[in-house]
Amino acid sequence: MATVLEAREVTVRFDPQLMLTRTIRERIALGWRSRVAPFVALDACSLAIGEGEVVGLVGRNGAGKSTLLRVLAGVIVPQAGTVVCDPDRRLVPLLELGIGFHAELTGRENCLLSGALFGLQAREIEERMDAIVAFAELEKFIDQPVKTYSSGMYARLAFSLATELSPDILLLDEVLGVGDQFFVRKSMARMQRLIRSGITVVVVSHNLDYLVAQCNRLVWLDGGRIRMEGDPASVAGAYRDSG
Repeated sequence: MATVLEAREVTVRFDPQLMLTRTIRERIALGWRSRVAPFVALDACSLAIGEGEVVGLVGRNGAGKSTLLRVLAGVIVPQAGTVVCDPDRRLVPLLELGIGFHAELTGRENCLLSGALFGLQAREIEERMDAIVAFAELEKFIDQPVKTYSSGMYARLAFSLATELSPDILLLDEVLGVGDQFFVRKSMARMQRLIRSGITVVVVSHNLDYLVAQCNRLVWLDGGRIRMEGDPASVAGAYRDSG
């Protein structure tokens, strides 16, 4: 099985002081004595994803799951280590539904802009537009600014767009449980079809039952390190027992 996406000895640290203090006056007021040590979100973490694999990332809040997914997506640059992605594969991250949408642009304009960022030509996106709009059920609203959308409409459009872009690698972060129950069922069904088509998927979720049913492999993160990986049922059982 060819490796299409890999993190090698990746380390990510967040400095709370730099994140919380925005002015020189605030830094002087806090002083060196109150400095908080940097938080290590990922500690020399390595993970290789094979072609066609469906890999689930599990762990408690703060374990490093979303950080690892963002590193794989190129959203976060690690302080140490490297990420390698097959340049011939189209990687589509769905980290937060609608991330990157511009509030003043219409739904249609946002689809064109987002598609262009993933390397599609305007013509290609236009050819898929009817399918995107139909799945999102936004025929009456697609030419209105997305700032007028409800959270459910926003979610439907973002999910429909990302999954219509013919990804080779799809990164998902807790997005399959959003929207109303009817949309959740639609999105689950579409994900199953994509998985059966052979695309590579890396998904973060707290829904262990879904991950065990859909994934080839589970990776359990704990304190920024991989504690266990392998057979989904075995990893899920060990994770449940740890709590």
